[in-house]
Parts: sequence; structure tokens; C-alpha cells
Amino acid sequence: FCELTKGKCLVAATFVLRLVSANFIHTSRVFKMSEVENNQETNGTSNGDVPEIELIIKASTIDGRRKGACLFCQEYFMDLYLLAELKTISLKVTTVDMQKPPPDFRTNFEATHPPILIDNGLAILENDKIERHIMKNIPGGYNLFVQDKEVATLIENLYVKLKLMLVKKDEAKNNALLSHLRKINDHLANRNTRFLTGDTMCCFDCELMPRLQHIRVAGKYFVDFEIPTHFTALWRYMYHMYQLDAFTQSCPADQDIINHYKLQQMLKMKKHEELETPTFTTSIPIDITE
Repeated sequence: FCELTKGKCLVAATFVLRLVSANFIHTSRVFKMSEVENNQETNGTSNGDVPEIELIIKASTIDGRRKGACLFCQEYFMDLYLLAELKTISLKVTTVDMQKPPPDFRTNFEATHPPILIDNGLAILENDKIERHIMKNIPGGYNLFVQDKEVATLIENLYVKLKLMLVKKDEAKNNALLSHLRKINDHLANRNTRFLTGDTMCCFDCELMPRLQHIRVAGKYFVDFEIPTHFTALWRYMYHMYQLDAFTQSCPADQDIINHYKLQQMLKMKKHEELETPTFTTSIPIDITE
């Protein structure tokens, strides 16, 4: 853990609040749970005795303001959003343009990349430590982290298979990803539950669903890969996830997911793509009967 000094805490807090001003609006943007629920501006303070948690995430690599396509950022955004819905915390999410990070961000965090979690002046800078902090220190967080070795093993390395498919662009890598998705589909069909471990969301769902979204969007764009329609249990799972604010509020635009992988492959985004209105793929190709 990295603990900020009191002086630096004040700078960080000022930095967050100033992002809403005209001077910083093109660099970053602040999302507050209260704005999502009530569509009203708040002063960023905690609601009564409920602790305020701030999550700093990567901004879009297209406009530098909206949510970017960082998987870990969305995963922790979803975790914390669920807790904010339960009113155990007040959540503030700040996007930072890492291509042009504000001076205050560089001063406080140097070369550290988001996600960064700030809890009462304590900055947690590493992914495994963020997970541990949510589980052990944030009210309600323990309930999100279900112990299920079968599910943990099931979703492990899914993202690696996506990246290999996008790089190699061959049938073998396509089939490897397809085989992994089939296992997830079979697991969901056998358990016959709404989510991975039951009918309540947990940390594994917050990990899996952003990866499935990247598979849908990037897989289709780069190699014309599609999740087969006969994976009905998987599509049903995705349908339920698409109904949740925790996912839709944290989900990056399709264009940002595509540009995320273009940058990895040293490809340039075309001008007309930069000007496109953001779109979000949340429909499913099969009929779901509740």
C-alpha cells in the first residue's frame, strides 16, 4: 500500500474537484454514483457516515474524457458500483487521460497507471492490493469475493486466448478461444444459475463480463469472430449482465475497445472513427425467455 501524506491528500482532493472545471474538462471527468441515481450534481462529500471511495480509471484513448477500455478498471468499477448500490459506500470515479496526464496526477502518482483506489487518503496502486483492500477494508466488500476454485480456474486465461487470436489471426487460436467459451457455457448450463456462482453477482462476474465484451467487440472487428448462438447459457448470462447498471455504467464504448487493440497493434485510428458517436453493443442474437 502507498499512503499519501496529508499535504498530498489535499492536492489529490483538489485535483479531483478541479477536474469538473472548464480548465480540466477536456482532460478528465468525474462520475458520481449520486449523479447516476439522481442526475444531480453533488459536492463529492460522503453521505452521512458512509465512506467515500474514489476509483481513478483510464480515460478513453479517443477523446481523453469518457471511460477507457481498461479491463481492470471496469472490473473494480463494477465491484464498487455494486457496493454503492447497496449504500455501503459513496463512489466517485475519475477518468484520467494517460496520454496527457494532468500535472497533479503526475505529482501524486508519478508513473503509476490506473486503476488506483483511494480510501480515506490511502492510495492503493496495484491490482492485487486493490482487490484485497476491497475485500478486507471496504464495507460489504467481503461478500463480493466468493471462494470458488472451479469458477476461478474456469475463467482464468480467457483474456490471453483473446489476445493470441487477435495477434495470430489463425484458426487454431480461434478454436482455442471457442473451446474456452464452450466450457463457460457448459458450466452455466449445468449450474442453471443467473450468474457464475449463483443468483447473486460476485467478483468473478465483474472479472468475466468485461472480457466477454472485449471478445464480442474486438473479436468481431479484427477477425470476424462471433460467440456461437448455440451457446445459449452463455448468451443468457450476458443478457442478464446487460440489464445491470453495474455493467452498463462501467462499460466502455465499442470504439474505445477497438482502439485499445489498435494501439497494441500499432495501428492508427481513422479520422472518421474518432468522430463517431460512441456505440455500445448490448443486444444479443437469440431470444431469451425469462
